[in-house]
Amino acid sequence: MVHLLVSDTSVLIDLERGNLLQTTFKLPTPLAVPDVLYEQELSQTNGALLVTLGLRVMTLDDRGVRLAQSYLIRARGLSVSDAFALALAKSGPHVLVCGDRVLRAFADAESVECRGLFWILDRILEAQLATRSHLRAALKQIAGHPRCRLPQDLIEAQLAKYSRT
Repeated sequence: MVHLLVSDTSVLIDLERGNLLQTTFKLPTPLAVPDVLYEQELSQTNGALLVTLGLRVMTLDDRGVRLAQSYLIRARGLSVSDAFALALAKSGPHVLVCGDRVLRAFADAESVECRGLFWILDRILEAQLATRSHLRAALKQIAGHPRCRLPQDLIEAQLAKYSRT
């Protein structure tokens, strides 16, 4: 049983771009971020809104901090926020949701279940919190953003999936 979805910043940004934040926080599994990520990347932007919606901001214990520090030493290209998110996900039966390839690869090496934006969109559909057409429109909006970093082939496959009845 998964207790939390531990998110990196990129997934939250994409959900915001698709106007899906409120919908996502209606999922049965709560979203969480480590306090380091919150302070460095969210507190000055939409952090207060995210907390109001139900985002859990969690502090790692000493063991978790040491684990995050070990990730930083072992994985080139991993940010401090990403290392703390991975350590938080590893601390319990949690799922890491992220868009960063380096973080995904390292999560796999650490035997931490890792999912992405499309997985969250599918959970929204399964929970009947949005229709296929709504998710298709949201994904088009996300994909149309100039800073979208999602692979085009995967976007097209997901859009096609949401076109089916």
